[in-house]
Amino acid sequence: MTKLEASGHRVIGIDVQQADIVADLGTPLGRDAAIGAITEGCGGSLAGVITCAGLAGAPSRVGSLLASVNYFGTVDLLIGLRPLLAGGGSAVAISSNSTTVQPAIPPALVAAFLAHDEDGARDLADEAGSMVTYPASKLALAHWVRGQATGSDWAGAGIRLNAIAPGMIETPMVTSMRDDPEVGPLLAMLPIPIGRAGRPEEIAALAAFLLGPDAGYFCGSVLFCDGGSDALLRTTDWPAAWDISVRELGSQLS
Repeated sequence: MTKLEASGHRVIGIDVQQADIVADLGTPLGRDAAIGAITEGCGGSLAGVITCAGLAGAPSRVGSLLASVNYFGTVDLLIGLRPLLAGGGSAVAISSNSTTVQPAIPPALVAAFLAHDEDGARDLADEAGSMVTYPASKLALAHWVRGQATGSDWAGAGIRLNAIAPGMIETPMVTSMRDDPEVGPLLAMLPIPIGRAGRPEEIAALAAFLLGPDAGYFCGSVLFCDGGSDALLRTTDWPAAWDISVRELGSQLS
């Protein structure tokens, strides 16, 4: 927010407290209220949107809360605010490198997210726990971005949609995770080739770039900004060669 304001942009912030718009994105009513307040506050026109609201997984936190905030709170806001973005506008969602460096993400939970089944996703998330709901929500979000960005509502309307997948960033969220006796040791196991956690301003700079005109050719991209963790742990998984025979076989079977 500070970086964009320093560049001369007017920024409307949303949070559950102490923000321009106070709303709970973990509920449908809260999302509707936020969309309505933004529409009124911006006069019906936005240049860009960054959806960065999210909660970390923790042993004491129920998975359904993360499901509603991290995935549905983001996707519903992007859908609701898209009509306010004129041609040339841009939206940036915040995913996570946990999508590729954390194992055992439940595919059924990811599928429930992508089916936009909030009740079903909340039930599955509570069964799985918030520690795996976090990467599941961020993986589904990345897939949603890639699936929607090239369609008529986004690229077809001249609006760019992309995502950033940060790694470990020095934020209050990460500090609280380090202090947790169960999560802290797991966090310490994550290898970061450049030897440090990221800084919030580094993610802010990338988000500002994606919103701006110099990023005009980015569409449906998921950009990893994680100090090399994904590249180290998943070196040959991406880029992945396109096996067209698999897609053709799938089409014949469906």
